[in-house]
Amino acid sequence: ELILTQTRRHLLLSLRGSCGLYIYIYIYTRTHTQQQQPARVPLLPFSVVRRMSAQQAVFKIAKISSYPKSFSSSSTRRVSGVLRRSFSSVTTKATASMSLPGKKLENIVKPVPSDIEVAQAATPLRISHVLEQCKISMEEYEPYGHYKAKISDKISKKMTEENKGHYVVVAGITPTPLGEGKSTTTIGLVQALGAHLEKFAVACIRQPSMGPTFGIKGGAAGGGYSQVIPMEEMNMHLTGDIHAIGIATNLIAAAVDTRMFHENTQSDEALFKRLFPPNKKGERKIARNMTRRLKRLGIEKTNPDEWSEKERSKFVRLDLDADKVTWRRVVDMNDRFLRQITIGESPTEKGQMRQTGFDITVASEVMAVLAMCTSLEDMDERFGKMIVGTSKSGEAVNCDDLGVTGAVTALMLEAIKPTMMQTLEGTPVLIHAGPFANIATGNSSVIADKIALSMVGKDGFVVTEAGFGADIGLEKFVNLKCRSSGLKPNCAVIVATVRALKCHGGGPAVQAGKPLDFAYLEENVNMVKDGCSNLTRHIENTRSFGIPVVIAINAFPTDTPAEHEAIRQAALAAGASAVEICTHHAEGGLGATELGKAVTRVCEENASASEFKLGYSTEDMSIEEKVEHIAKEYYRAGGVEFSEQAKEKIALFTEQGFGHLPVCMAKTQYSFSHDANMKGAPAGFTLPIGDLRLSAGAGFLVPLVGAFPTIPGLPTRPAYYEISVDTETEQIMGLS
Repeated sequence: ELILTQTRRHLLLSLRGSCGLYIYIYIYTRTHTQQQQPARVPLLPFSVVRRMSAQQAVFKIAKISSYPKSFSSSSTRRVSGVLRRSFSSVTTKATASMSLPGKKLENIVKPVPSDIEVAQAATPLRISHVLEQCKISMEEYEPYGHYKAKISDKISKKMTEENKGHYVVVAGITPTPLGEGKSTTTIGLVQALGAHLEKFAVACIRQPSMGPTFGIKGGAAGGGYSQVIPMEEMNMHLTGDIHAIGIATNLIAAAVDTRMFHENTQSDEALFKRLFPPNKKGERKIARNMTRRLKRLGIEKTNPDEWSEKERSKFVRLDLDADKVTWRRVVDMNDRFLRQITIGESPTEKGQMRQTGFDITVASEVMAVLAMCTSLEDMDERFGKMIVGTSKSGEAVNCDDLGVTGAVTALMLEAIKPTMMQTLEGTPVLIHAGPFANIATGNSSVIADKIALSMVGKDGFVVTEAGFGADIGLEKFVNLKCRSSGLKPNCAVIVATVRALKCHGGGPAVQAGKPLDFAYLEENVNMVKDGCSNLTRHIENTRSFGIPVVIAINAFPTDTPAEHEAIRQAALAAGASAVEICTHHAEGGLGATELGKAVTRVCEENASASEFKLGYSTEDMSIEEKVEHIAKEYYRAGGVEFSEQAKEKIALFTEQGFGHLPVCMAKTQYSFSHDANMKGAPAGFTLPIGDLRLSAGAGFLVPLVGAFPTIPGLPTRPAYYEISVDTETEQIMGLS
């Protein structure tokens, strides 16, 4: 028997034999009208209970609905809390003790096991419990298994200036191919704020792509004791958003090529009859997905039989120029041999071959729309505006013209809802949109951030992640995401490592899959100081947006205090508001508590975010001027050189009315320049722009710096060599 005492209440918990589990609840009141009321609550069969972890059993107990009528809902919540706390130190795993939301980790193992070993040793909470603590009702989420749930995008509309929390963006210095722990720091910071500093904190991160997961970099769930769990479920498919994006993108590609095929092999009259087949009454109906094109063409007659021959021809013939089709197929894998392909080689396609290629799914415009949209209506409208190519007369052809918009929106109906999971310390995480800030926006979605800001309330914290270095991920966060959302960040965290700064200070090349050079394993303060030029520029760029900066030094065991002090001095001299050493990989939220305190202080001091500003005006600058502004102001280029192809695209897009859009640069993440070998803080170089792409639905133009590939390749020894399944336990092994 275990007796738990709470103010004015005593609870007696007992297990009786194998026939069942019983709870006796005695409620003591001090009113004159009520007497002591014992209440016996029937519970679960022991055969069920013994298969549960202690925590799972407690949650089942706490949610039993057959309490006596005199037992109020507030009392139910109190009993629930007492029962849960009584088991908070219990776990079925040996490596770490999984605590409740906002509770600290226990029994941390040193040295730190592999990421997947740490994750699999934890006992996650049922996602319904996490959602209950976040005050999200059952009507506002859909469970996907035990540990994930889709959250209604409509919650984002609850956010107002009066109820939103503090907004923190995490970026990094220019990374090495090994990554510098930005996702890990994002999770560690939220664990520190929620589990150790008693703040309501939510992390907003991106869904991992299968490309890096099986390639070099691995997954994107964080690492060590600062992870999202279950990490296998996050890194492998999650709730299928990226698959939906791939299908939607490839549906559009199929629609483009099929439309060109049919237009090239049929007359206008034949096209009309097939697009508007008569029903049993002989009537021709206009499909819903055709109405936007009709409106754009100025055809007001609702009966197709009443259209003139000119109107029929105008509607049925898009007349796409095969050489100016810009829409590409996608696959969520690093497959370099799909960068350029020839399609239509089968005899059934009647010689209609053309050159095209694949992008990685997360670099698609459908993904970009998902990241930038603010509602289902907005997403649908943006999908309709996506340009697939140019007609032979020079007009832009979009998805509304193809009549495919509604189908794309249907495929993306579930994907617009962010997925909620949890960290190792039980704090909530919203996962939405995709990575690859080098070739895409690389930020969590606007919808996820707004949901989180409304969840945490005025004194809470939303920590959102921007991909790669602050020169690309954070620049796009400001000039694209904040421009679209209207949100203003209160603080930026820039993650730095001794390893990366040594690389920028003249250290040997860092290559994935190869052992680190000895220079990275011994103290070299001067090399770190030289590399701090990279850190300084990132701080300067971030502060130019009016965002105060906190530096998080992601500490490694081989670092020394002298190296950390060199970073601290350089960062403070560059204008950082604080510099904190973090050991969250090894210690979870405890290792990021000082970072959490610094972020809290900076956010409170900058609560109004009154100095925040966008980097440039879209209306007053040409496409060339916007590209030059980013190149010179943030990369410190001496000038920009546009290829003939890029110049032609600029002229075309300007003529088509897209010159006012902001730009999303696609360039290497390993340097401020176009050359990955130019480390540190290069300046005065000429930035080459090889091509330009249009993402009208997402709302930006994409200049390709040099010959930059939009689908990566696999290395000589990919990560898939380590990944397998234990067929007895059905556990995934080797995932990182």
